[in-house]
Amino acid sequence: MERALRVVMAKLGLDIHWRGVYLVSQFLKDSGMEVIYIGNKFPEQIVEAAMEEDADVVGLSTLVGNHLTLGPRVVNLLKEKGLDNVTVFMGGVIPPTHIPLLKEKGIHEVYGPDTPMSVIIKGVGSVA
Repeated sequence: MERALRVVMAKLGLDIHWRGVYLVSQFLKDSGMEVIYIGNKFPEQIVEAAMEEDADVVGLSTLVGNHLTLGPRVVNLLKEKGLDNVTVFMGGVIPPTHIPLLKEKGIHEVYGPDTPMSVIIKGVGSVA
């Protein structure tokens, strides 16, 4: 039996806006993925959780403007730990002009607030 896709979901830093990441986590679970929601964490803690949970995917959520620094930091720390195979997605209120910069720095895909849940599920599920 093949194991379910393992997704670690986190809020970046001290961002208190939790509703979106919580809803995405629930929809990913309902679609058959194993989701571990770790709440507000900094990059080092997120990478530690990805290691401990044997994650296939890390989902990051932010609404406070820390995406250009903390998102790529997660990607770099994963690489440093030999976890290049972990795919990183990001969601939140992110200026469209920042999306190419995030992708250049290793974020696989960026989802905005109006992204249909079916698109997110399909995108994250495509990692399998």
